[in-house]
Amino acid sequence: MPNLLDETPGLIAFVRTVECGSFSAAAKMMKTSPSAVSKSVGRLERLVSARLFLRSTRALVLTEEGHSLFKKVGPLLRQFDTSEEITHDEAKLSGRLRFSMPSELAQFFMTPIFRDFATSYPAIKLEVGLTDRHVDLIREDYDVVFRIGDVSNGELKVRKLADVKMVIVASPSYVEKYGIPRTADDASKIPFARYTVHGMPIPVSFTDGAHFIPNGRVDCDTGQALRAAALQGLGAALIMRCAVQDEMHRGHLVDISGQLNLPPLPFNVVHAYGQMVPARVRRLSDFVAAQTKAIANL
Repeated sequence: MPNLLDETPGLIAFVRTVECGSFSAAAKMMKTSPSAVSKSVGRLERLVSARLFLRSTRALVLTEEGHSLFKKVGPLLRQFDTSEEITHDEAKLSGRLRFSMPSELAQFFMTPIFRDFATSYPAIKLEVGLTDRHVDLIREDYDVVFRIGDVSNGELKVRKLADVKMVIVASPSYVEKYGIPRTADDASKIPFARYTVHGMPIPVSFTDGAHFIPNGRVDCDTGQALRAAALQGLGAALIMRCAVQDEMHRGHLVDISGQLNLPPLPFNVVHAYGQMVPARVRRLSDFVAAQTKAIANL
């Protein structure tokens, strides 16, 4: 078996190329030439006896062997970026901190993150992605993500921060037309604005194990779209209670799940650093954890 420590420059060039998407972009980050990056990756490929990229004049595609190697060495090499944290106190933490969270939670977390966390650590560069999509931490080069729902990937470290209450809401005009469901079977017969992942609708589930795939003519991949569809009477929507609290308070949306038992969903922080979590990632995770009462109590 080859000793990969003999080809550390090649490993760095390989990881940077995956992260940046091309030899030229990796070379710019590494302050070298594209040909130097390509040669370093070539030496690494010869060492491991496998093609890591499929190359053409227009595309650079990671092979299965390349993907497997990146999953192993990407998080390890990323830790070298945090080496200066060992010799500095936490008030002087620096470096890039790329994170993702659902867009519907931005109203609760982004202001304190920008106002308090960013002020406390002025040398940390924040890169923020707001999306309901479950991003790939490693391939999309995220340091940490905050997710609603279960995380099944055993390669990731998951820390549960809170349980988030769910609710089925609808507009007053919708309630007049369809009424309020009293059982899971009743709920299965009314139209929904459906939440979809990769084009597939997510089931509506209950604490007793009952579940169904909702019917409806509006499919959405974000909580914001679900809320908008429900406000316009296009369907009922299963959504985080905290995301529609204001609309329910003003009477624009009605909770129609009062007689149904909906399980809460976990709010998790997820990273791929194993037991060696960079201090800046740990501090942001702790900061967000301290803010979770804003959503857990709604």
